Amino acid sequence: MTTRDAAQVAAQALAERVVRAMYERDAASRGLGIEIIEVRPGFVRATMLVRPDMVNGHDIGHGGFIFALADSAFAFSCNSYNTITVAAGATIDFLAPAHQGDRLMATAAELWRSKRTGLYEVTVTNQQGTVIALFRGRSHQLKGPVVPDQ
Repeated sequence: MTTRDAAQVAAQALAERVVRAMYERDAASRGLGIEIIEVRPGFVRATMLVRPDMVNGHDIGHGGFIFALADSAFAFSCNSYNTITVAAGATIDFLAPAHQGDRLMATAAELWRSKRTGLYEVTVTNQQGTVIALFRGRSHQLKGPVVPDQ
């Protein structure tokens, strides 16, 4: 194994450990039924089922829950390097309605990252692949690790 390969394996293992630890402490994401299905450094894919208590008065998925799914995927992806990172801002555009029973998938990908800030894009789709929302988040790194070094 080359040094580069070893570094990639280590980065992947760290990202998985960080996201697992964060998820265990994240009562909000767990309470919404959000599940993490893929993790890489700077990248997370998460899913959530639109439950009956997540629809609004128009019988469509409430935007706040869709935002929460995207925001959780964003948080896990920008913390995957094991530096405590918080949101500095976020916007969302709702492009199509979600419905009760839909399985939504949020794919969060790092667009840019510096020593203190980052920019991430999250695409939320339904089970047919229809884009439901586009979310863009700006991150700000604080001091300290998410999980202790091993």
